[in-house]
Amino acid sequence: MLRAFVNSFKVPDLRNKILFTLFIIAVYRLGSHVPVPVVDIDILQTELEAQGQTGFLSFIDLFSGGALTRMAVFGLGIMPYITSSIIMQLLTVVIPKLEQWQKQGEQGTKKINQWTRYVTVVLALLQSTGLVFLFHSGDTSGGGLGINIFREGDFTAANISLIVLVMTAGTAMIMWLGELITQRGIGNGMSILIFSSVISRLPQDGRAILLTGGTPKFVTIILIGLAIVVAVIFIEQGQRRIPVQYAKRVVGRRMTAGGSTYIPLKVNQSGVIPIIFASSLLYFPTLLASVYHAAWFQNVVNNYITNQRNIAYMVIYGLLVVFFAYFYTAIAFNPVDTADNLRKYGGFVPGIRPGPPTADYLSFVLTRITLPGSLFLATVALLPAIFFAFFLPVQQFPFGGTSLLITVGVALETMKQLESQLLMRHYEGFLR
Repeated sequence: MLRAFVNSFKVPDLRNKILFTLFIIAVYRLGSHVPVPVVDIDILQTELEAQGQTGFLSFIDLFSGGALTRMAVFGLGIMPYITSSIIMQLLTVVIPKLEQWQKQGEQGTKKINQWTRYVTVVLALLQSTGLVFLFHSGDTSGGGLGINIFREGDFTAANISLIVLVMTAGTAMIMWLGELITQRGIGNGMSILIFSSVISRLPQDGRAILLTGGTPKFVTIILIGLAIVVAVIFIEQGQRRIPVQYAKRVVGRRMTAGGSTYIPLKVNQSGVIPIIFASSLLYFPTLLASVYHAAWFQNVVNNYITNQRNIAYMVIYGLLVVFFAYFYTAIAFNPVDTADNLRKYGGFVPGIRPGPPTADYLSFVLTRITLPGSLFLATVALLPAIFFAFFLPVQQFPFGGTSLLITVGVALETMKQLESQLLMRHYEGFLR
């Protein structure tokens, strides 16, 4: 593996992509430490520490890599973009125009991406405005958090507009940085930024566990985290191979020989997307709570939506993960198109007639293997919360299912891209 890593820097083109990706990550992390003007971030950090890992602020702070606790320029993180992407994918099923764009190929994808950016900016405006007023709620009588991060006389219309503008511009810049990584770097840009945000919290959380829980709890958590990593890698690599046989065909004056291959259907076809989507959907009530300050609604969000030790949260989160696993798999793999392409090129699944029967067979197999994959995702996402809620109570758990699934999933996808780049240039890759 070390040799493969060295080889990746021997190829000038690949080396430039890796260095460019690292540079963009450094810029993103720098923006996560630069606070917006006017506010007093010491008050916000104190309140987050008082809430622990089950509060409202911790849930928002997960995907920003700690940027929200510093009220940074990139404090909103990548969540507005993810939420916007979910909205556009759901609307594609409902609005015929969006469905038409989706079928237009690259040109239609550009139009959908452009509207996704517009929706992201709108969500960032709403969210930043809600956060400013939420963090000015000096008392809890109106459903606020009892936080006031503004000094006396600083909470003016001009300062509010400045903070909202800076945080919205930060979200727009995050979108741009993610697209730069996708175009000129290694891996999916948005996934890489989420990955960097998640792992940036691990050393700090691990140190907190070591100091508060002692060495036995710390070692136990590390072992559980490693076991989850092994399980995630095992499922991520698992696949069902559908055999495909190609008959002999006459092309021009030549007879092409038939052959056999297979269609690899992954057990976890959707990767880490269901985890991200489920977390984003649970983020909707949190976003509304930052704008709508009714006491009853704040209590519902804090006790049932963002409290990871609550049974209601576990059930809702698990069901959402299963739902989005099926939802994204249906979008990513189309059995009808696959069956049509097989028929066009003279391929068939042994024992299955070409055309609609093949599509039905592929759909049946995909539905069956997606069920254990989705249940695995939900189990890994919830197992640490269940374990630590009932057996080993600690305030911080850096190796939670969500964090590990995102970290391992993105790392595997990025490594596969590096692997393909190395093999194209006749170098030995990472995976053997």
